[in-house]
Amino acid sequence: FSFFFLLQIDPKDYTFSGLKDETVGRLPGKVAGQQFVIQDCENCNIYIFDHSATITIDDCVNCKIFLGPIKGSVFFRDCKDCKCIVACQQFRTRDCRKLEVFLCCATQPIIESSTGMKFGCFQYYYPELALQFKDAGLSIFNNTWSNIHDFTPVSGENNWGLLPENAVVQDYVPLPSSEELKAVRISTDAARSIIPITRGRRQKCSDESCLAVYFAGDYTTANARKLIDEMTGKGFQLVQTKEISMKAEDAHRVFKQCASEFIPLLEKGPVVALEFNGDGVVEACRSTVDDIFSGTKVFVSESKASASQDVDNFFNFADMQMGM
Repeated sequence: FSFFFLLQIDPKDYTFSGLKDETVGRLPGKVAGQQFVIQDCENCNIYIFDHSATITIDDCVNCKIFLGPIKGSVFFRDCKDCKCIVACQQFRTRDCRKLEVFLCCATQPIIESSTGMKFGCFQYYYPELALQFKDAGLSIFNNTWSNIHDFTPVSGENNWGLLPENAVVQDYVPLPSSEELKAVRISTDAARSIIPITRGRRQKCSDESCLAVYFAGDYTTANARKLIDEMTGKGFQLVQTKEISMKAEDAHRVFKQCASEFIPLLEKGPVVALEFNGDGVVEACRSTVDDIFSGTKVFVSESKASASQDVDNFFNFADMQMGM
């Protein structure tokens, strides 16, 4: 059967090559985890509304590109003046100039021999996207979009920076104009984004942060999102998020004296951790959790005094686990 299936795959269905001034794309379900190649395109709008294995983008100029969740790597080579929205496990560029990318990346993004690179946090929604993230094995909470590693730094120059905080996705990558692709029900509203919008490496507005950790269960994702909505609604900022498995010894390191009450919960699966920032954030987070999640076990920093240590302990542990 698999041999029969191999015969059915036509590489042309998974390639956009040599296009100019066109709008092209693939609807949900059309790529279904295959590899995809985009090459030698100029002044095109390209949309992959599906999950894929890997994607390479070579020699593209002045293109606007949306790439749904990529299980492995996305690799941009010899591209310039492109604006992109990308979700992936690994992100790499080589010999690129002036790429502006709204990124969700599970590992540290790498740029090489590239200049004028700008990054922002992925924000996008359409109904099929959540399942596509699952199919690609990506967590919506693991996004190191702003933690860029420049493989070839030039002394005294900065090859990359962050997009303006108020950057509007649609100003960079417009919604598709072709009849076929208009069928996808897209929202670029930050509040609806499938990926929680994080500050990442941007300057924090306060020296007070708070760690909140949800344990695995049926509603972990929904609960974490609910807390994010509540806290950002009150004017606090979401700095970073992480979904990761913990062992008993990790719990002792991170949760200190309360570790014993959380250790039994770790066997059910990964935890979801959130860092919020702002003056008064610890008290606000504790009271919000008490009000809304009274029946749910959640770890929340005890006090302003211990909170920044909680945040450091957790995210240092997570970075070591993920080999950052």
